[in-house]
Amino acid sequence: MQSKELLLEAFGRLPGLVAQVLDGLDEGQLQRRPGGRGNSIAWLVWHMGRAEDAQVAPAAGLEQIWTVEGFVSRFGLPLADSDTGYGHSSKQVDAVRASPELLRQYYEAVHRQTARVLEGLGDPDLDRVVDRRWDPPVTLGVRLVSILGDCLQHVGQAAYAKGLPTAPAGTNGA
Repeated sequence: MQSKELLLEAFGRLPGLVAQVLDGLDEGQLQRRPGGRGNSIAWLVWHMGRAEDAQVAPAAGLEQIWTVEGFVSRFGLPLADSDTGYGHSSKQVDAVRASPELLRQYYEAVHRQTARVLEGLGDPDLDRVVDRRWDPPVTLGVRLVSILGDCLQHVGQAAYAKGLPTAPAGTNGA
């Protein structure tokens, strides 16, 4: 198995995991925050897509799906167009609202771009430095593994949140 095949296999699992999490949820369930303070499923799936989009696109010299395919206006969030969710306050987490279908469409569009990028890679490409702000500088291979790890964590968190029991009426969701 070549490196790009391994990466395609790993990233290729994410859309199905996102679909599983979103399946059967309504917008209220998407907004529920575990313990009243945790990140909502909507926020986790949105952030997962934004983080992958915002890191893969520039590393490949492409525009982000968020803007080029108009998802920024389709979501209509009260956030900066460049916002990816890092460092969000509780109020900002609450502001991320979307239907399951819109969340799925965005992540699938991001995944298609990521897959196109991965298809074009050869092993030497993985050694290309994409971020010199770190010591040592970050290579494309390291960046892709980092993104994959983050995405797997977020989709796992979303699946966990989906499986939590719903709080009785009159409680804060804890």
